[in-house]
Amino acid sequence: MSPEGAENSILVQSSNVDLGDVFPDFARTNIRQVAGKYFGRLSNASVHVTREGITYRCTVNIQMGALKMMSGEAKNKDVYAAFRQALQKTAKQLRRSKRELREDKAERLDKDMLLREGTRAPARDEDEFRTAAE
Repeated sequence: MSPEGAENSILVQSSNVDLGDVFPDFARTNIRQVAGKYFGRLSNASVHVTREGITYRCTVNIQMGALKMMSGEAKNKDVYAAFRQALQKTAKQLRRSKRELREDKAERLDKDMLLREGTRAPARDEDEFRTAAE
């Protein structure tokens, strides 16, 4: 599933806050951007906003492919700032998961040996240089 086609798999909800029309679009756009940056296979995502006194608590959950659910939560007086902070926490988890998967791959020894051989001069070139200098 492409990140652009994941529109209906991103749920933006609130129990006691009127989010209007702009915030859900903002949240979906940013989640699609993060999903495309790290893995691009968004299974589902949800954003939940609640009001606690004068602050907003925002929870962002993102499920990418077969990976476990990544979750971030933040509080702020501004609902947009709380969302961005929670999304940053979730993005950090995705970034670390991607790095872990990338580093878990086996090393290519043939490639490593070719790179090492390319950095030193071949032995026969040194011999030809010595005979020419004599």
